[in-house]
Amino acid sequence: MTIKNVSVIGGGTMGNGIAHIFALSGYKVTLIETKQEFADKALTTITKNLNRMVAKEKITEEAKEGGLANISTSLDIRDGVSGADLVIEAVPEDLGIKTSVWKAVDEAAPSHAVLGSNTSSISITKLAALTSRPQQFIGMHFFNPVPVMRLVEIVRGLETTDEVYTAIEETAKALKKVPVPVNDMPGFVSNRVLMPMINEAIFAVYEGVATPDHVDQVMKLGMAHPMGPLRLADFIGLDVCLDILNVLHEGFKDPKYRPCPLLVKMVDAGKLGNKTGEGFYSY
Repeated sequence: MTIKNVSVIGGGTMGNGIAHIFALSGYKVTLIETKQEFADKALTTITKNLNRMVAKEKITEEAKEGGLANISTSLDIRDGVSGADLVIEAVPEDLGIKTSVWKAVDEAAPSHAVLGSNTSSISITKLAALTSRPQQFIGMHFFNPVPVMRLVEIVRGLETTDEVYTAIEETAKALKKVPVPVNDMPGFVSNRVLMPMINEAIFAVYEGVATPDHVDQVMKLGMAHPMGPLRLADFIGLDVCLDILNVLHEGFKDPKYRPCPLLVKMVDAGKLGNKTGEGFYSY
């Protein structure tokens, strides 16, 4: 199974990072967005990040130009996946959005294409069942910022074949990432462990135990975390944290995953963290 052409659906924080690393590693990438302004913004971000790598002497100017030359954009999902060997979906953690994306991809992608989702918590088996080829479906969960973080959780669905798993594992290694196999359960490993910690930190603020800054200081200085859980929540996006906790709560039916009311209120208020300029901190 040879992967040369990769289609990335969604040019947001995760999608543009995924396109960046594939293009820099020599793959031909089609970045699919819904509007030209979103595609242009993604390309601007990729260019900025590649320029930063050149300035830090991590890559050459030639490598940067080669990477950018490997990226094209499309505003039509069916056209954008028509020549793909691998399709990676990186749209919001909303099952309705993902359902419409995968229905369109299944109709238009070549029969041999591997279908991969960057979902951080939704069942790979459930997403695979939206297509006519669940045996070719797999989870490829990258971490933010994608060009920097080395981990990729490789998640097998119920019907994912060994051939597909091996191809994606080798692809992750070609990107200089570290693939870690994970079984298909809500939140996989990363968010099943991380989100309850973030949620409990929010409860500590909600119950008046300590301020956000003091909670983060305890975790950084006492537990040697490079970033406190509330600063990290802002970085991830409070709406994303809430979506993942809701998936965990629904998937396990366990009250320990119940989102803190303060998190729900902040998302309702549009205070989502870094991307809106205000969350537990102001930016």
